Amino acid sequence: MNDSRCPCGTGRALAECCGHYHEGALAPTPEALMRARFSAFALGRNDYLLATWHPDFRPASLPDEDPTEWVRLEIVDTATQDDQGRVHFRATFREGRRWGVLQEDSNFSRHEGQWCYVDGEPRVMRLKPGRNDPCPCGSGKKGKQCCIRG
Repeated sequence: MNDSRCPCGTGRALAECCGHYHEGALAPTPEALMRARFSAFALGRNDYLLATWHPDFRPASLPDEDPTEWVRLEIVDTATQDDQGRVHFRATFREGRRWGVLQEDSNFSRHEGQWCYVDGEPRVMRLKPGRNDPCPCGSGKKGKQCCIRG
């Protein structure tokens, strides 16, 4: 594992953040699991995504190739009570030159001692950022100085 920044947005190195969950450590909260799952989506770690999906709701497989580039995660709200949790998040993504935001209320449950993703209520909104608008990746730069070129 290298010292690159974790995709989940904490600003910490991947190895110090979500990377150790990808290597087998258990996420202590639904939010930590949500961050690790976002990072797994960004890094193409389908093995981790399937391993942390509740077995009663887990798909048989995930596509090997995904054109979606996950660029930013915002945790909006979290709630945990006993062995149930909820995380409301917004995830900004890019598919080619198109941008969008996936917003979801995700449900989590503790199964055999570990938090697992159960299901969610996703809503996808397309973004149409201009070259002079703030970049959707969250860098604070104008789009033309960051991810929106050409």
